[in-house]
Amino acid sequence: MVTIHGTCVLVSGIGILLRGASGSGKSDLALRLIDGGAQLVADDRVELFVAGGGEDGTVAARAPERLAGLLEVRGVGILPVPHVASAPVGLVVDLVPHGHVERLPDPEVVRLLDRPVPRLALAPFDASTPAKLRVAAAAVREDRLGEVPVFP
Repeated sequence: MVTIHGTCVLVSGIGILLRGASGSGKSDLALRLIDGGAQLVADDRVELFVAGGGEDGTVAARAPERLAGLLEVRGVGILPVPHVASAPVGLVVDLVPHGHVERLPDPEVVRLLDRPVPRLALAPFDASTPAKLRVAAAAVREDRLGEVPVFP
């Protein structure tokens, strides 16, 4: 197990790990996703562990016990929100400034606990980012993230 600075939400059965510097918008983006039906896994600190054991195990996330179910809402305080105990991590999202988001990025993978996980770089405060993450989670669930459609 390893503990990292980040936020994780569960969207359509896919754990999305949000990474970025302090103040980069992780909790704000998580709040907007939760407002749209996602569930919090962890905010501020995320414990990553291998679920299922062995080499076939998958990376999963949970909150440290003291932070479970709590989300920092800037300007309001630290509040309880709907949450789950843990979730499989199916997507890593690094939060970047708006001008650093590629229009059509090549598929990327990062390694968490020596396991590959798809990665995207998105701007947290763009109005469309929660919607982008919902469609990305659906694509991960269907194992088609990064595929380019073939037209007849």
